[in-house]
Amino acid sequence: MSDQKANIQTTGDKRPVRKVLMQARQAFIFAMGLTFVIDLLSITPLLYMMNAYDRVLSSRSGVTLVSLTTVVIAFYVFWSALEWIRSRLLIRLSLRIDWDLAADVFDASFRRYVGRKNVNVQQLLGDLQSLRQFLTGAPLLALLDAPFALIFIVIGAFFHPYLAVFAFCASLLMLVVSYLTTKVTTPILKEANNANAEASRVAGNSLRHAEATLALGMLGAVRQRWYDQHRTYLTNQVNASEATGLMGGVSGFLQKALPSLQMALGVFLAMEGLITGGMIMVASMLISKSVSPIQKLVGHWKDIVTARQAYDRLNELLADDFENTQKMQLPAPQGKLDVSKAVGIPPGHNKPVLADINFSLSPGEVLAVVGPSAAGKSSLAKMLMGLWKPATGSIRLDGVELNDWSHDEVGPLVGYVPQEIDFFEGSVADNIARLGEVEPAKVVLAAQLIDMHETILTFPKGYDTQLGETGFALSGGQRQRLAIARAVYGMPKYVVMDEPNSNLDEIGESALVKTVQALKASGSTVVLTTHRPRLVGVVDKMLVLKAGRQVAFGDAREMLDAVRKLQVVPTEGATASDVPLPVPGAPIVPTLQVAKS
Repeated sequence: MSDQKANIQTTGDKRPVRKVLMQARQAFIFAMGLTFVIDLLSITPLLYMMNAYDRVLSSRSGVTLVSLTTVVIAFYVFWSALEWIRSRLLIRLSLRIDWDLAADVFDASFRRYVGRKNVNVQQLLGDLQSLRQFLTGAPLLALLDAPFALIFIVIGAFFHPYLAVFAFCASLLMLVVSYLTTKVTTPILKEANNANAEASRVAGNSLRHAEATLALGMLGAVRQRWYDQHRTYLTNQVNASEATGLMGGVSGFLQKALPSLQMALGVFLAMEGLITGGMIMVASMLISKSVSPIQKLVGHWKDIVTARQAYDRLNELLADDFENTQKMQLPAPQGKLDVSKAVGIPPGHNKPVLADINFSLSPGEVLAVVGPSAAGKSSLAKMLMGLWKPATGSIRLDGVELNDWSHDEVGPLVGYVPQEIDFFEGSVADNIARLGEVEPAKVVLAAQLIDMHETILTFPKGYDTQLGETGFALSGGQRQRLAIARAVYGMPKYVVMDEPNSNLDEIGESALVKTVQALKASGSTVVLTTHRPRLVGVVDKMLVLKAGRQVAFGDAREMLDAVRKLQVVPTEGATASDVPLPVPGAPIVPTLQVAKS
């Protein structure tokens, strides 16, 4: 991690990107200085032309022509060298910005996506690239050149004050046109860019469900959703282009007319004997030089607006994520879990899905969270992993608020099996080892715990078999068992499993029971959600949820005895959903099913 990143993480600046840019202000000042010298050198062709007309032609001296040309060539070499130095400086500066911010932007984008699903991560990651490209491209040079338009106005004053006044008025007129263009097009371009980003996000999400889309005939509906956003983008883009075209027409007229008017003024002054004939040509070029920076701004304004929006989004992203970078390093968790009056609200929503959850677990205890569909089991699992922050109440691991733990720090020390399972591009071993350094003994142990070792050896390349979107196709049960192996890699002290047996057959469930028993024997705290009764025999405590509320919590055996006495043991072939859930406030909760002994 770079020193700069560490500096960003220890300060609460609301504009982190600006802070990095300010730390590189010396480089920007040097670039401005180079631009000033380069703009001064750009009058070299003008002076050469004036002297060629006024001195060489009148004297017909070949020596003067050669000497003058030699000096001009030397200036051209120096001019080109300064431009090369400035280009290298800006490239290095853009790389530094990327190096200092890339890791923070990547982490913040992931955290924001977990917190708010409706986030275009690709756009956020692309914003840094847009900012880096802006720092090395023509738009930045246009901004650097703009203040030095006054140089050519001042030079015009040396020839004649009228030339300077005309150049100033022409530049002011172009500046007004540029301002009006900005005022009209900037909000439209912002809406167009946002609509385009949203259309890209919709298209990307649709591709993730491509098979179901085609199989169920949903392509038309998916296309319509994408096209609605795409049409908004096109409409705003056309409106912006039309507005830019109108103002561009005015700007184009001025670009064509002003040099001719400047030349006419120069001819008039020459006729009056106030300037020389060579100065007439210089005068016509001076107006172009003084107006050129403004013209460049107009031409690159769309890119400047895009870069500014990227700058603002990056500042917002990193400032919002600041709290996540302020986690103090804590000892490795031991598994003591305390949940007190926790209320869960999904990110981006305002309605609770869980309310008043209270329970405690000691290291080595196993908890089964049960209840009907939509009871809030998966939501609770996400809260117990720190993916969702409780709206009120607390969830403490080893006495520390779960959200005070850094995921980078505690993530490798805990285990999690989500409902939606996917694997990264990489080998089986890479995925079990969580894309970290592969320790063969730990990988094999994790696979053996879930009885997956022999199965993995039958894969085309064993543990080196590639997974991911284009990798080896796994069955539902194999995917779930590999996810469990990934969760128990390194025998973590705290493991949360969300429906870990939903795709497992009888053999797979037996392996899962063995895995839970091994974790329990090693002193790990395990929380699992389930609809099935097979895992009940290995749990110590049970938590019953219904409609987002805690119905009961207690010792598993006592609750099972109560269930048996109330004769809620299902008949052969019944499922967990066949047993009615109790109403809130009932003293005993006959929720779990128990297989016949």
